[in-house]
Amino acid sequence: MKVLSIQSAVAYGHVGNSAAVFPLQRIGVEVLPVYTVNFSNHTGYGAWRGPLIAPDDVREVITGIEERGVFGGIDAILSGYQGGEGIGDVIIDAVARVKAANPNAVYACDPVMGNAKSGCFVAPAIPVLLRERVVPVADIITPNQFELGFLTGTEPDTLESTLASVDLAHAMGPRTVLVTSVERPDREEGTIEMLAADEKGAWVVQTPHLPMKANGSGDVTAALFTAHYVETGSAKLALERTASSVYDLLKATLEAGERELQLVEAQEFYANPQMQFTARQVR
Repeated sequence: MKVLSIQSAVAYGHVGNSAAVFPLQRIGVEVLPVYTVNFSNHTGYGAWRGPLIAPDDVREVITGIEERGVFGGIDAILSGYQGGEGIGDVIIDAVARVKAANPNAVYACDPVMGNAKSGCFVAPAIPVLLRERVVPVADIITPNQFELGFLTGTEPDTLESTLASVDLAHAMGPRTVLVTSVERPDREEGTIEMLAADEKGAWVVQTPHLPMKANGSGDVTAALFTAHYVETGSAKLALERTASSVYDLLKATLEAGERELQLVEAQEFYANPQMQFTARQVR
């Protein structure tokens, strides 16, 4: 499998491509990483150094890959945080060009906008761009519950309302939706859930909720789910594998007492997921 991953990069820590590439490689995926920024560290520290990469320069890198004749072998395009409006246009164009070379390729978009605790933390134009132009061309989207609500103009909280919001997301274009950080009032205390839905059904997986915030965990989740789903065609199996790997990654990070994901130390959990969580079909 080959994945074209258009995301940010940091030298220290693990977000964007610096979070997604290694887990994908560890499960046997050939990754073609294209960087949208090259920062010293993620912006959550409040200070960072390094350049935003101009959209035209990102486009040039993608064109150079295309000129090598490899677009026909790309199985998936993956994108995450979009720092500026221009990157969205570059990604949409890249998706069209890859799909022209390989109609079976899929585009997985992680529509990063914010979360329930922090609200939106991207430029005001980005959520509108994602909702109106990027998400409609995606085959897979991986919003958290808050982002799903913004995309669909709803306030999902219960299982039923989340499923209804997923249906609205399907109507926008994506055939597969992974909802992360699902919190509903009637869930078991001390747990958190993810929900995956496609034309075959919908499944929920529940894991213990770890008391931590880990930048980049959503990037790992989107990457692993996309790869497992493309490989197996099963939302249930992709959900179970992803939940197992990401939970063990987060647990290892918590136990190490580190702020940054212990991405390398946890590598065995991607290669051989423990499969300790079973997804329950809810539709």
